Amino acid sequence: MTVIVDGDGLTIEDIVRIARRGEKMEFSPEARARIERCQKMITELVARGEKIYGVTTGIGELASVFLTPEQGLELQKKIVFSHSASYGDELPAEEIRAAMAARANTWAKGHSGLRLDTARTYVEMVNRRVTPVVYEKGSVGCSGDLSPLSQIAEVLLGEGTATYEGEKVPGEKAMKMAGLEPVTPTYKEGLALINGTQVMVGQMALILNDSRDLIKNAIIASAMSLDALNSVVKPFDERVHALRPHRGQVIVASHLRRLFRDSEILSNPSGKVQDGYSLRCTPQALGPTIDLWHYARDTIELELNSVVDNPIFFPDEMDHIGAGNFHGQPIGIAADVLKIGMAEVCDLSERHINRLLNPALSGLPAFLVEGAGMNSGQMVAQYTAAVMVSENKVLSHPASVDSISVSADQEDHVSMGPVAIRHLKEINRNAVGVLAIEMMAAAQAMDFRKPLKPGKGTGAAYEMIRERVDFMEEDRPLHPDIRAISDLITSGRLLEAVESEVGELTI
Repeated sequence: MTVIVDGDGLTIEDIVRIARRGEKMEFSPEARARIERCQKMITELVARGEKIYGVTTGIGELASVFLTPEQGLELQKKIVFSHSASYGDELPAEEIRAAMAARANTWAKGHSGLRLDTARTYVEMVNRRVTPVVYEKGSVGCSGDLSPLSQIAEVLLGEGTATYEGEKVPGEKAMKMAGLEPVTPTYKEGLALINGTQVMVGQMALILNDSRDLIKNAIIASAMSLDALNSVVKPFDERVHALRPHRGQVIVASHLRRLFRDSEILSNPSGKVQDGYSLRCTPQALGPTIDLWHYARDTIELELNSVVDNPIFFPDEMDHIGAGNFHGQPIGIAADVLKIGMAEVCDLSERHINRLLNPALSGLPAFLVEGAGMNSGQMVAQYTAAVMVSENKVLSHPASVDSISVSADQEDHVSMGPVAIRHLKEINRNAVGVLAIEMMAAAQAMDFRKPLKPGKGTGAAYEMIRERVDFMEEDRPLHPDIRAISDLITSGRLLEAVESEVGELTI
């Protein structure tokens, strides 16, 4: 199946299809016509001798330097080379493909000024799995992701390094192995290739896709804990949440009720009037993460289908404007707020773990094992969760408020969105581990509730976990169990098993 790139309708799901599933993409006929029309306009303006930023002038602080047409052509290659200055670990191949798909979509709007053949060759690099090697650190998230996009552009120009069919080779060789000819850039193409937020946008599209499933798993983990702890169910009554109808709160309460359905544990009330906040307020605590996820998705999909470049060309008016649509602040803030939401997923989960392990709160054996004293049970698993929760508190500090001026103060306010995204990726990685520990503890607690059975959805999660992790009768290394459950989360198998019983947990 082919994803049609038209500049308007690309979604995070489309990015996942291209970046992870290897689906091909191509420009719509309308997009092709817009791209060609804009390049024709630039050719006419250059022929007139018009002063155009980054086309017939230098860039950044050197924008006042006027160039001859010949120098303007040479500038486009120099722009790519000089801006390719990143450092650090290599970005995953899927993130590079996501970034390239996102960049192609902004060109499809027809305001960037590169040639159609150049844009098509770029798309074919993705389709034929020529994946440039790009280092993770180098973009300040303003004037776009200049440095990482330059590393991608290097390969298009027959330079740099790329992977092809599992082999890391020089860019020119990778292109030729894939049956592609490197491009010699013409007017505006250097800037068109590198002046955008698309590395951040591509990364965020993949992160949002993963975060959605993590949030669903967090709801399942919470439901398992609430069920295993024989919690008071009245706080999840639909009428309560109708009186305070925040979107996420209502969704979480609704899903909890579905997951609890037919629970024999919960049908035997404990006599408690109220539970602690981390149990009773689960919809109110987890719900805002859903709200923040939707804010981030709306922001990223708007950016994905926008013109993010400089200068921008308007063929209808034969006009061009040097402006600031490359600024990454919307993406940086979206990443920062989602960091807070995903960190809160972990905060709540760790509190549930604490309640499951503490006999004074759970009414179950201490640390969920018989013979406490000789056995420590799941005591230290909570330490691991606590480490990750504490780390998340540091990572949640907003990167987007921490600007550093660059380019001789010409670029004196930047978004630092890439920093926020690196932090968000680590928070999500921690969330998998914390939720795995909560699910491990909840499953162990459910065994102590036998012969009473958990609910329809919580029971499906329990059965899936018990296929991989045995009941803990006495102390054993826990890291294989945590890893096994985390694999169930990241593979989607646990979510699939639960949704097959209760229906899709839409957020």
